[in-house]
Amino acid sequence: MTDIIESHWEFITSLCSFERNFGDSGMRLFFAAALSILALAAQTPPARKQLLLIGDEKGYRHQAISHAMSTIERMGRESGLWDTHIRTDTEPLTKKKLEYNAKNLSDFDAVLFYTGGNLTMDEQQRADFLSFIRDDGKGFVGVHSASITWVQWPEFVDLLGGTYDEHPWNTFAAPILVEDPAFPGMNLWPRAFTLTDEIYQVKGFSRENTRVLLRLDASKLDLSGARVHRQDRDFAVAWAKMYGKGRVFYSTIGHVEENWDRPEVQQMYREAIRWALKLVDADITPRPLPSTGN
Repeated sequence: MTDIIESHWEFITSLCSFERNFGDSGMRLFFAAALSILALAAQTPPARKQLLLIGDEKGYRHQAISHAMSTIERMGRESGLWDTHIRTDTEPLTKKKLEYNAKNLSDFDAVLFYTGGNLTMDEQQRADFLSFIRDDGKGFVGVHSASITWVQWPEFVDLLGGTYDEHPWNTFAAPILVEDPAFPGMNLWPRAFTLTDEIYQVKGFSRENTRVLLRLDASKLDLSGARVHRQDRDFAVAWAKMYGKGRVFYSTIGHVEENWDRPEVQQMYREAIRWALKLVDADITPRPLPSTGN
């Protein structure tokens, strides 16, 4: 595309000289060439973004991962916004040149994790991965068990915004409130709704650097269980934040395979990916826990 435009401009430059010698006829040619460039640019779609999707778990295996990955790939393909590169290992999480035609972080605009446990990464990979988001300004989307990934790695917990601390209610009819209906992908949810899923309790999470999008309605929860640890009754379900220059989105929703067929879940993750890819903007100024209502 660039080569075509450059060649057209070279042609136009020559026409400028031509017009000085041949008057109106040269000017008509000049405008015809300029219009051809505008038409060419209008007909050329923007390049698709590149999303690296990692589905790798060490420990508990989630049955929903395969369906989740295929759904995310389909959404990118059908929307025409991104290509999804699915991997079940961590080899691409490096800036080091890999063998043959293997892609590395330099080839991607964002990374999505549906992962769990201590993934296999050497120290250089860890540094490259953090730099990819923090310094290069690329995106990260975490799905469900991404918060059970590297729970003892403080830098990753800081990137994500928190880490797993039990699921006190297991899979249940979770009462959820929408805190930020203006964030991309939140408008299909009712302001208050119930969704059967496994909602994690999160520790290491702070509203000082995080914009909560969805949270559990604590007034409708059984808080008497021994596994309920948060005394502030603040159980975030989805949030957005910055990590250096990079955009980070996380939601605990995604344990139940059937939920990936729900339009609300698909739109939430599709728009979160668009936001992480910088295809759409949003206000993610941190806000305190509302005292009442939303």
